[in-house]
Amino acid sequence: MFYHQKQLQYFTPPERPDPIYAKKLQELLGGSLGEMTVMMQYLFQGWNCRGPAKYKDMLLDIGTEEIGHVEILATMIAYLLDKAPLKMQEEGVKDPVVGAVMGGTNPRDVITAAMNPQHATVSGGGALPADSTGFPWNGRFIVASGNMLADFRSNLHAESQGLLQAVRLYEMTDDRGVRDQLSFNIARDTMHQNQWLAAIEELENEGIEKTVVPGVAYQYGKREFAYQFWNHSEGEESGQGRWAKGPTKDGRGEFEYVANPKPLGPEPELPQPDPRLHDTGKTPQAGQIGDAASKVVDKVVNVIDRVTPGGHQ
Repeated sequence: MFYHQKQLQYFTPPERPDPIYAKKLQELLGGSLGEMTVMMQYLFQGWNCRGPAKYKDMLLDIGTEEIGHVEILATMIAYLLDKAPLKMQEEGVKDPVVGAVMGGTNPRDVITAAMNPQHATVSGGGALPADSTGFPWNGRFIVASGNMLADFRSNLHAESQGLLQAVRLYEMTDDRGVRDQLSFNIARDTMHQNQWLAAIEELENEGIEKTVVPGVAYQYGKREFAYQFWNHSEGEESGQGRWAKGPTKDGRGEFEYVANPKPLGPEPELPQPDPRLHDTGKTPQAGQIGDAASKVVDKVVNVIDRVTPGGHQ
């Protein structure tokens, strides 16, 4: 059961409308790594969690927090769009530099062209479940595999990339209200990165999951290839990294650097096509049905007709 409390977690209104910045801010709301994605990702991971109760509770705590972050950003976007073209036009004509650059062009037309037109035509001055280019949010953005270590690593990635975008957007504005609000979001994303790092460490320390996911990979994988780093590009600088020498992170082997990996399989030679598919074969005969083969095909079709309801189509 969910309850909505009318007060926002945190909110500082912008100093002025800015529809162009509102378009940029849509990325934090509905982008592939935005708040809608982490909200749904954490909630589905929590709803599907079969592990210890503390992990399920933690997932639902943070997933519910992210619902609040979506509302914060939607509210900020609405403020940034409030009467924006008109107000920005009024301010623009007062600026002699703007006037000189614009010449005879109507500033409102330029501002409107730089906006996301759907902010006016679709949402009526409100936020959209979409990214900064107008691409709709998609449920395929989320990861909820049922394996907590795999999921928590994905969560760490999402928070890292989301925080990177938030910091970039912070630096793209001088609006003190927007910056104050983003400071809150940046702080929470900082916490969430630390949270997922701690959760990953705890899963491993408790023995619930190990370094390599899933653990059955040790049974299925060819061990001789499990710890080799293959140099597949010019230069051998990659051989200087931690991933190319020393004990492996799972403690089960030693990294090996292979400077000149060689192919281990043959050159592919595909079987010749079934004539009934009318593919192009190596010879003219390869794509033709001979008399004997044709009779066999006819017999097969007759059998199918007899045993299949509705007959051959």
